[in-house]
Amino acid sequence: MYAMPGGTAERIVHALKYHEWPAVARAMGRRLATLRFPRDVEEERAALVPVPLAVSRQRERGYNQSAELARALGAAWSLPVREDLLVRARATETQTRLTPGERHRNVSGAFRVTADRASLRGLHLVLVDDVVTTAATLNACAAALHAGGARILSFVTFGRAPALGDRW
Repeated sequence: MYAMPGGTAERIVHALKYHEWPAVARAMGRRLATLRFPRDVEEERAALVPVPLAVSRQRERGYNQSAELARALGAAWSLPVREDLLVRARATETQTRLTPGERHRNVSGAFRVTADRASLRGLHLVLVDDVVTTAATLNACAAALHAGGARILSFVTFGRAPALGDRW
């Protein structure tokens, strides 16, 4: 879903993230569940992994919006949600006003795998986030999981936010 600035998708994501409305994630997850992947990909997916929040951000918000989406999607796809595989090792600055290069530097090394390498070896994991802009966060998570032994990483997001340089 491509989120036009000020459009419905943007308002839904804002309600989820900033207006204490985690219940909207169920409808968002149902919408995401309609996405079709090639059959072999659907068969080999092992688990959904939500992008983790910093402890302080999760405490402030009361929930992780990506985990809420992952749970709804996991129920629809009959896949387990693994919140125990990846943690945010350090708090990062909000990405909303950063350039693509600043976003990459901001999240570089910010995630670490908590599972042992043997338990991840060869798995196809699907990272779940609410929105992608430059994919810096998703790529940093994928790098940590790949270094931890995962073989294939896919991404699924509800929306795509405009990046600097996008033209409308």
